[in-house]
Amino acid sequence: MDSFIAFFTEPLAQAFMQRALLMSLLIAMVCSIFSCFLILKGWSLMGDAVSHAILPGLALAFVAGIPLMVGAFVAGISCAFLTGYVKENSRIKEDAAMGIIFSGMFAVGLVLLSRIETDVHLMHVLFGNVLGVSMEDLLTSGSIAFLCAFIMFIKRRDLMLFCFDPAHARVIGLPVKLLHFGLLILLALTIVSALQSVGIILVIAMLIAPGAIGFLLSRTFDGMLLVAFCASLFSCISGTLLSYHFDVATAPLIVVIQAAIFLLALFAGREKHDQKA
Repeated sequence: MDSFIAFFTEPLAQAFMQRALLMSLLIAMVCSIFSCFLILKGWSLMGDAVSHAILPGLALAFVAGIPLMVGAFVAGISCAFLTGYVKENSRIKEDAAMGIIFSGMFAVGLVLLSRIETDVHLMHVLFGNVLGVSMEDLLTSGSIAFLCAFIMFIKRRDLMLFCFDPAHARVIGLPVKLLHFGLLILLALTIVSALQSVGIILVIAMLIAPGAIGFLLSRTFDGMLLVAFCASLFSCISGTLLSYHFDVATAPLIVVIQAAIFLLALFAGREKHDQKA
């Protein structure tokens, strides 16, 4: 029993673990909420595109001497808008446009980082470093994450209808274009807020798995949000604690736990379906 209690109390005695756990809580909250909208909208590839496309923004922001998050946000929004422009002004479909643009921007970012002497470790940019979160990172990223989560929760009904049936949303008078671009901006901000914790590679898993789990296990949108949040919170907190005790990479472990929960949800859903059949 003492060892079980020590499993939780020992990490909490460390200041860096307190910051890491708090950051994990905030990222779990914002990513789980947004993942539900991504699943309904079918924008999983858009999340992948924006997360990869922020790399050149990070590099150019470092050269210009401005906050890295500003560069990441501008690059992410540019990728989303450029994808929409290519789709509207060519015969190329949206998935092909996203694939070309995000891979091109990601490659440009890698080239820039290879030529720029920077103290920003490439592995931390790609895969995050939640255990190395400073108080400044916590305040900045946490504020962005909380703001995004608050906006999405307050406007969840309008966003849900837009994601599920944009034609109906337009008929009843919802500002569909505003919701569309607002969702893109929130996507970029959510990715930026998770950058320090899980990096630009693994953030896409954080933006898909919780919503997919909620979709499998619930029949209402509010239930989907609750299940997604619980799954995301459990994986983030347990992954952070386990990475401390077993000295393994935190972000990949969080994603592994989320993947395991998804498989359990998938099997549970299929079993329930077989019983009804």
